[in-house]
Amino acid sequence: MVLTAHYVDEHWMLQKKVLSFCHVPPPRGGVILAERLLGLLKEWGIEKRVFTITLDNVSYNDTLVSHLKRHRSFGPCLPYGGEFFHVRCGAHILNLIVQDGLKVINEVVYNLRESVKYVRGSDHRKLRFAQCLSELPFLTSKKVRQDVPTRWNSTYLMSETCLKYRDVFSHLSRIDKYFLNCPSEEEWERVEKIARVLEPFFDITKLFSGTNYPTANLYFHCVWKIQLRIMEQLEDDDMIIRAMAKEMKEKFDKYWEYYSPVLSFAVILDPRYKLQCVEFCYRKLYKQEAISMAANLRDTLYGIFEEYKNSTSDICNVVEVASSSGGVRGNYVRHDDFSGFETYKSQLIGSDSSKSQLDLYLEETRLDYRLHEDLNVMGYWKSHSNHFPELFLMARDILSIPITTVASESAFSIGGRILDKFRSSLLPQTAEALLCARDWLNGVPAVHDFEEESLVEDFGNLCLSQSSSFVDED
Repeated sequence: MVLTAHYVDEHWMLQKKVLSFCHVPPPRGGVILAERLLGLLKEWGIEKRVFTITLDNVSYNDTLVSHLKRHRSFGPCLPYGGEFFHVRCGAHILNLIVQDGLKVINEVVYNLRESVKYVRGSDHRKLRFAQCLSELPFLTSKKVRQDVPTRWNSTYLMSETCLKYRDVFSHLSRIDKYFLNCPSEEEWERVEKIARVLEPFFDITKLFSGTNYPTANLYFHCVWKIQLRIMEQLEDDDMIIRAMAKEMKEKFDKYWEYYSPVLSFAVILDPRYKLQCVEFCYRKLYKQEAISMAANLRDTLYGIFEEYKNSTSDICNVVEVASSSGGVRGNYVRHDDFSGFETYKSQLIGSDSSKSQLDLYLEETRLDYRLHEDLNVMGYWKSHSNHFPELFLMARDILSIPITTVASESAFSIGGRILDKFRSSLLPQTAEALLCARDWLNGVPAVHDFEEESLVEDFGNLCLSQSSSFVDED
């Protein structure tokens, strides 16, 4: 079991640290895992600092979450009654959606896969393929890829590269009587459509898997784009593509029919989009229901802000004291008597108006996303921490939510390199020490004055992964 913490450090840099890489002996039920997890959180002293937990899609994780939320020393500390505590791994859900779609077009994928296998099967066939290549006007630097059937992203890459060699495969089928699985012209057209369908899934999976930048604010756009693409494919002229889209929609509706509220908050807290983005996207899909859906999301956002504001009033005071005390130590120009002016000004705005910080933020003019495509969202909230002293704390925790367990699962591949054939008999505790030390040392950010204590400060969100397998619970 791998436990990974995602948090924002004192430099407003998103950090990811592996806290535990431990062996859990069978049986590995949800209650047993929950108790083990609670023990780890208490070891680190962060059991009252957890905002969300991101888990893969296996049945015992639902039991794990329920047990944690009911636990008397953990559940009452969760914001908003733990309603937003459980985040399902976005990459796993994408995998389930695509795999269901690929089952419908299995024959087309099979012919493509067998074509690649045939060409790569012997040096003689490779030579024949190269001869066909030399006889055609052809320019590409990409090589023909062989996919792994259980990994849809490799199937997409195989489709993409094979399309570039479409004429070469067809030419080979005409001169080689033993090459029997070459796709027909109709199937090649279908492969082209499949590649177009899978491309956004592939791009979004890569975005979701980032660990050095916030991914929570990407969730709403990406899920919306996927839903829009599936709806478009339901109207396709090709009956097979429509059937593929239908299967994908059923799986989409199972997991994402109702967008995750807490991850939808993240796009609202992105100053380029705010609530107008949610309203626009809903209108594209739901027409008349869009207004009420956006209003419900807005009400929930205000509800969690009020709770957050009340519970973090003391934290805001601590933050202010900590930031203002720096003036005693050093630079007179940076820390003069006006160091608290912006905070004082924001307090005056709050006292003179009945509007909350969330009201003021939403009413401010949006940044033009076309001009701020590479905006550092964390940097924006860092620079506005004085203007929104309570809202920025909520933004910090929401924007740092990991939407996949990819960061945790990568620990298994790192573990495989540590536990090589020369060190295959290490004790579990030794293996954990090696892996965690490697993660902590390689993960140190390139900033000065990094303090070890920051490792245990402001842990907002956790990622937990038991394995790298994808399991669909029907």
